[in-house]
Amino acid sequence: MSEYGASQPPTRDLCGTMLVHRRLLNESMTYRARRNTIENRALQYERGRRPVRTNVVTLPVVVHVVHNPDAPEQNIGDEQIHSQITVLNQDFRATNPDVGNVPPVWKPLVTDALIEFQLAMRDPNGDPTDGIIRVETDQPSFTWDDAVKASAGGGADPWPSDQYLNLWVCQLRGGLLGYAQFPGGPPQTDGVVILHSAFGTTGTAAPPFDGGRTATHEIGHWLNLYHIWGDDDGGCTTDDKVADTPNQAGSNTGVPTFPRVTCGNAPDGDMFMNYMDYTDDVSMFMFTKGQGTRMNACLEGTRASFLVAQEVRVPAAVGHNGAHPAHNGEVERLLHDTERLTREILNDVRSALGMVTGRSSG
Repeated sequence: MSEYGASQPPTRDLCGTMLVHRRLLNESMTYRARRNTIENRALQYERGRRPVRTNVVTLPVVVHVVHNPDAPEQNIGDEQIHSQITVLNQDFRATNPDVGNVPPVWKPLVTDALIEFQLAMRDPNGDPTDGIIRVETDQPSFTWDDAVKASAGGGADPWPSDQYLNLWVCQLRGGLLGYAQFPGGPPQTDGVVILHSAFGTTGTAAPPFDGGRTATHEIGHWLNLYHIWGDDDGGCTTDDKVADTPNQAGSNTGVPTFPRVTCGNAPDGDMFMNYMDYTDDVSMFMFTKGQGTRMNACLEGTRASFLVAQEVRVPAAVGHNGAHPAHNGEVERLLHDTERLTREILNDVRSALGMVTGRSSG
């Protein structure tokens, strides 16, 4: 198969998110400090020390289609892009048609994450847009080094990542289906990259990854979810930091049969139908309540700008005297939490610098 080839999909779902995560941990003291703060917040939510969000948040999405003219199939059509948005809205709201396939033992754990997605209607300058950007490249393919996220690398520059979920769709090499950047990373590379033939349900989308679940999986990472098996190479010693997902030895691929027991997790075995495993698209169809809580901790913490922006976008009702009443306390609470999170990150960075220089952070 040529480097341009798109007719044959990868034979195994391969995600590069942990490769990016480990690289950033090695390169950036700031990233390590931010990740510690983000995990502390997630733990507070898991223990019920934070209020539960009950409103739906809609995330504006911009899709950067990076395509090589020598491979016209890379320039996917609008219909394929819209099909992916449909899948995301179903999967994150637990309205996907296959949610009924969840084994009975885990049906009570299925969660509506109260997250929806919409192609951006305004660009960063406030002008109308359809949320789709098409950029020609002279690169035959990309990998997980973030080159596709910058025009200097042959890709497309992101829109402000505190206002838009940036999705890059392109040809990936090495069997890679996609990758994401966990919250806390550099804003100029924040977002999700997806192989064009694993994006959406029409057009170039090819089985077994033609159900749009690669994007669901990667956006799960973008919202701070780990792989369900904890990426410990079968050691059964590390999990995904979510209490209601069973510990499992490693990734599952293909179309497993329930139950599949590993790590002594009998009788129910692995939750291989979870979006954060590696099974074929037809075999994954749920997030758990614990994963929903973890995503909410991310949205009300590092990614709180999306919630604040939505509150501001919602028109206030007009009072009897023609005046708009003040917003409820939600915006104030989110702004306060964002300011507090920033202070925590700065304190962690100062502490880390103190460890390096031998000085106190006080």
